[in-house]
Amino acid sequence: MNWYRQSIRYLQGIGEKRAVALEKAGISFVEDLLTYFPRKYLDRSQISKIRQLRIGQNATVVGQVVDFRLFPGRRPRFVLRLADETGELNCVWFHGANYMKNVFQIGEVLAVHGKVRFFRGYQISHPEYDRLGTGKESESLHTGKIIPLYPSSKQLSEVNLDSRGFRRLLWSLLGDYSRQIEENLPPKVIAQYKLLSRRAALNAVHFPDSMEQLQDAQRRLKFEELFFLELMMAYRRLRWRRPEKGIAFERVGERTRHLVERLPFQLTEGQKQVLREIVADMKKPIPMNRLLQGDVGSGKTVVALVSMLIAVENGYQAALMAPTEILAEQHYLTFHHFLEGLGVRVALLIGNQSKKQRQEILEGIAHGKIEVVVGTHALIQEGVNFPKLGLVVIDEQHRFGVMQRAELCQKGYHPNVLVMTATPIPRTLSLTIYGDLDISILDEKPAERATIRTTWRFEDKRDDIYLFVRQQVLQGQQAYVVFPLVEKSEKMDLLAATESFEKLRTSIFKDIPMALLHGRLRSDEKEKIMNEFKAGNIKILVSTTVIEVGIDVPNATIMVIEHAERFGLTQLHQLRGRVGRGLQKSYCILIAKKPLATEAWKRLETMVRTNDGFKIAEVDLQLRGPGEFFGVRQHGLPNLKIADIISDSKILLEARRAAFELVESDPALKSDEHQAVRNYFLEHYQEKMELGKVA
Repeated sequence: MNWYRQSIRYLQGIGEKRAVALEKAGISFVEDLLTYFPRKYLDRSQISKIRQLRIGQNATVVGQVVDFRLFPGRRPRFVLRLADETGELNCVWFHGANYMKNVFQIGEVLAVHGKVRFFRGYQISHPEYDRLGTGKESESLHTGKIIPLYPSSKQLSEVNLDSRGFRRLLWSLLGDYSRQIEENLPPKVIAQYKLLSRRAALNAVHFPDSMEQLQDAQRRLKFEELFFLELMMAYRRLRWRRPEKGIAFERVGERTRHLVERLPFQLTEGQKQVLREIVADMKKPIPMNRLLQGDVGSGKTVVALVSMLIAVENGYQAALMAPTEILAEQHYLTFHHFLEGLGVRVALLIGNQSKKQRQEILEGIAHGKIEVVVGTHALIQEGVNFPKLGLVVIDEQHRFGVMQRAELCQKGYHPNVLVMTATPIPRTLSLTIYGDLDISILDEKPAERATIRTTWRFEDKRDDIYLFVRQQVLQGQQAYVVFPLVEKSEKMDLLAATESFEKLRTSIFKDIPMALLHGRLRSDEKEKIMNEFKAGNIKILVSTTVIEVGIDVPNATIMVIEHAERFGLTQLHQLRGRVGRGLQKSYCILIAKKPLATEAWKRLETMVRTNDGFKIAEVDLQLRGPGEFFGVRQHGLPNLKIADIISDSKILLEARRAAFELVESDPALKSDEHQAVRNYFLEHYQEKMELGKVA
């Protein structure tokens, strides 16, 4: 067994209770502990002496606990007296005072941080604190120039694994295992990018001698993490680009040209350019693997339809997979309308169909009579057999995982793949999540699209807002009213679609045709409601987020979103994209509940400021961070422990270049100097490859 796969349970200082706590924190093996990186560092050069403190400053002080006392009463307080060689500082806790009395020991050394006040001497209320040790231990291990502070939890703290406990553990671990740390990057890469060795970096990231050494160690470890992530992307890309495994679509036929000519609108220059890129890919004898990023309303669906018709005219079938039944149904109706009269049979395959209807569709697909299939996850279930699947289109790709994409592709013999998303992604993030794809961008909207005016109001303006909606609807417009829940939750004080629909239907909109749409309705019920809304028979559609994507009703000009503070920025932008799809001026009105958190306020203000999905994506990424913005697990990507793909974008691009150059020069990593890379990659990333393995 490799040393880094040894269980932490064999390490000195880790008993059963500690092992359980560590394993729950994701630390099961020696290497997990070595790569449990500090959350921040305490630079002793930035520490203030107590005598130098100034009222109002945010300061870090290191001192010894000389006294503490609990003052009982209606509002108990706990006061701890900290001393250094220049004076004394009082640390005061009002909340949890009874708990704090059992936390500290006389004589231990603490680092405390907070805002300095003056009340009978210098004082910090509710300071952040870290234990630095006691006595000789404090002087040797915990008072170096730079002190690492580790993430902890209640369960870890209960087994004395706070920052002080982790420092002890890692000091011992590095003493025992440091010499066994092997290099995992090629010598040429280390030299080219001026990186520390892995051994030096792991030692320095835990116990740095200087800030410069720490920065060098962090850069090396970030590069390494991003290098292997991009190496995985390079192998996924290589698998798609093996020349003997593709389908070459030789021509763009008359039916495709006829489709484009009879469209009720002109293709934008952006659509034409993307189609040129797709056609060039499809003509090659290697599989296309392209991501189409397009803002809301930029016309991705038409691009997909033209691409699918090209596949059909070359004698192949095409399939489009959407994340929801309502979106699949909308695509089906659109395709059926545009392909009518062109001799192309289109079918819809979703879970909520009768056994007889499903069997007829499956037989039509299996015999090649159905050439274009639109569906949900039902497409990747057993029993769906394509004799000649040539093109796979996946809409709203971020709703699917890598394996789901692969499962649909396996229904054919290395078909061409086009994945689409209406969630614009900043470049560094797309290189990470979609590093195996070629990328096309649609950032131009059709000229005939109306502008959307966005405003937000607190809920005390709700009556005025609904009066405005009523006036607009009576003038011939249609409206959406969106709620975050289907039914009211006991745990959350949120308006629910069902309850609110009844109130609206029997009050301000009692003489206006309305309907309620949500995901729990049967497929035929949803289809009937949407057809009635498109026909103008329903004037106001009360809905949950099932209308987030794919709904296209040009006469719908008003979008009201209740509890807008509960929605993510990208989701708000998607919902807003359901209006402004015709020539008339459109409105998006966001209703929020007080009090409003700072992040929610920023989201609402961003919506008012811009309609540009790419700008919105950048703000969303800053607010939420990459992990939440685009869940990495569903993409088969490892969680990053030290690198950040936004702030470390320069390192990401360097690591990507190095990884792709390596795979191009030595695809199987057979040369002697690449054996360490190969071994580490297979050990750590093979399971995450999902789409193939190193040759």
